[in-house]
Amino acid sequence: TRSAAGIVNLAPYSFFNLVGVRPPYVMLASIGRKDTQRNIETTGEFVCNLATYRLRDAVNRSSAAVEATISEPERLGLPLCESQSVGVPRLADSPAALECRYWKTVDIPGADGAENAAVIFGEVVGVYIDDSIIVDGRVDYRRADPIARLGYLDYGTLGEIFSAPRPSADDLAARAAE
Repeated sequence: TRSAAGIVNLAPYSFFNLVGVRPPYVMLASIGRKDTQRNIETTGEFVCNLATYRLRDAVNRSSAAVEATISEPERLGLPLCESQSVGVPRLADSPAALECRYWKTVDIPGADGAENAAVIFGEVVGVYIDDSIIVDGRVDYRRADPIARLGYLDYGTLGEIFSAPRPSADDLAARAAE
């Protein structure tokens, strides 16, 4: 994100997902009101960069809680480049990024009724994919080499990749009859 003062913020989000199709939206959940949420709600824009194995150290280091006046990409020496559809830059070293415009925030209550988390939604208005991860017109996940936050202090990389075509109702009925 970028603050109203122009400070570029970078933070990894474990609770992140693509939702919706036409148009696509992304959601991220913030536990506590952090710089990212404030910046998104104030400026109306953000970028989701693909976290990769090559960037794993930067992903972890960008999770440190620092003052809002500190730019994590600058502090970590991460090069940025301009986005096409929003005024927030993307990480130059990430092979894919989603450029988003803020849509809404949904506050999620805790068990005691107090604020627990906020889910921030943004419409995807631009997509960057580096040509180096495209094979036969599709993203090659092995080349992208994404990482996933698993929980605790654990991350994972891709293991086996397989395709599973969706069955039709007739396929399910035929299998049930076997």
